[in-house]
Formats: sequence, C-alpha cells, structure tokens
Amino acid sequence: MRLLTFTTGDSAARLGADVDGLVLDLAVLADHAGVDLPRDLLSFVQAGPAAQETATRLLAAHASARPAGAVHRLEEVTLGAPLRPGKIIGVGLNYVEHVEESSRSLDTDKELPPRPVLFSKPATAVTGPGAPILHNGDLTQQLDWECELAVVIGRTAFRVSEEDAYEHIFGFSIVNDISARDQRRSGQWFFSKGQDSYAPFGPVVVTVDEIPDPMALDLSLRVNGVTKQKSSTRHMLFPIARLIADISSGVTLEPGDVIATGSPSGVGAGMVPPEFLVPGDTVEATVERIGTLANPVVDAR
Repeated sequence: MRLLTFTTGDSAARLGADVDGLVLDLAVLADHAGVDLPRDLLSFVQAGPAAQETATRLLAAHASARPAGAVHRLEEVTLGAPLRPGKIIGVGLNYVEHVEESSRSLDTDKELPPRPVLFSKPATAVTGPGAPILHNGDLTQQLDWECELAVVIGRTAFRVSEEDAYEHIFGFSIVNDISARDQRRSGQWFFSKGQDSYAPFGPVVVTVDEIPDPMALDLSLRVNGVTKQKSSTRHMLFPIARLIADISSGVTLEPGDVIATGSPSGVGAGMVPPEFLVPGDTVEATVERIGTLANPVVDAR
C-alpha cells in the first residue's frame, strides 16, 4: 500500500491510500463496510498487522465500486507529512563518497566511520510535501539539502539482530535532511539539523511488501530542476539491517519512529564553489518506487 495523509478544503487530516493516482479515503471505506480502522497513519502503524489486513481487504473489495466521497484525484487534495514520528534518528556519513566530500568541506574525519554516526531531529522539524522550508537569514547563510531514504518502524525493536531487523519495518518514505551548516556547535548537529521545517517528509509511506529490495533504490535530488544528487541505496556504508541493529542495541525503536538512512554525495557544502539554498528555490527529493518530495524555500525572517 501507498499510504498518505491528506486534506480537502478545510477538512481535518485524513488517512488515505494512493491507488493509481487516486486517493482513497480509508475512513469512508471503513465506515461503508462497518469495520473499525484507525483514522490516522501513526495509529494505523501502531495497530499492527490487523490494520493493514483490514485496509487491504477494503481496497480489494472496492477496486471498482466505491462509495460516494471515498475517491479524490491526487491533484485535488493537499498532502501533509504522512505522520509525526515519536523520534527521527538521522544517520551521518553513510555513503562513502559523502564521507570524502564532508572531510573536505565540513571538517569531518576522512576515514570511514567504524560504526554508524547517529544524531536526532525533533518531531517539530517535520513538514509535509509542498510545505515551505524556512530560511532564516539571521540564523544561516548555509542552508543545505540531503535526499535520504526513510525507514518507518512498525514493531517495537530493542536489541534486534540484523537477521530480524526487517521484521520491525512498516515501510519506507523520503526525508530531506535539511541542514544549516553554519549552525554546528562544537561539532554538535542538533540545532543545525533540528530547526522547524528541517525534516520534509513524504509524500507517502510505502509498505515494506511493496519494495522487494530497499537496498537497491535509485535516489536523486534537484534544486530548481538541476540535479545535484544521484546515487543508489546500494552504496550505503551501513545497510538498513545494520542500522536497526545498531540503534536498537541501546535505544528502543517504537512504531512510527523514522530512521533517515543518510545522504549520498552532492550536497551543497561539497560543491566547488559551495552552493546553498536561498528563498525562492524549489527542492525535489526523489526515491525510486516511492515518489518525489518537493518543497519551496521561503524567507522566514
């Protein structure tokens, strides 16, 4: 399933499924069938396999005949961030070429890290597709982009082995790990990466059964239509299973948590000369089988 959160007009946020470019309102389908189904994606993830099974049956039962009010064209709705994670765990320096460019431009270690480099973003950093990335020129002149595959956790994970890691994944999405490069503080990244709007997320969450091999997905990023990043998840230094095992060795991952799995090379700080986002720019992050997450950059002073 391709699950999303949407609004129509001034309606409250609703849980939907993207089916061939149409948005199906899962609450309407559930009410029509007289069954219970969580009304938001975080609750849906937390409800476990039973909710997914119910939604799958509803979508199959209404593949052709759909009740009134259940179907919207994608262009007629406004998408929001799919859910608000309990926590977002970012992974730094997880592509070999990005390690090299970061050592040149960001004064990080030029040696490959022996273990995943982890940091966090607060839930307040999350923003949805089409929503603005806030450029506050009083705080930064070095606003940067990073296209990343997002892993959405589906089952509580603590001390999980690499072999069992995928059993704890609900699905996959996109995070644009926005960074104010000039706001690192004594090497710490929280304020640099955690400001409001610095975690564009979406446009959908694709359930794990829809992506046979998440370690073989092309990803790219464009600024104003010009390609800046182009790579594949196959080039991750630490694959998804290793990340889940490492994080869960000491931190409990809960349903709805998000792991942003790291950025390939091609960030603005690594350009010669460096390039950074300014108000008026549009950033598009694309991951194969998931879609494109597009956001404008606006002046927030």
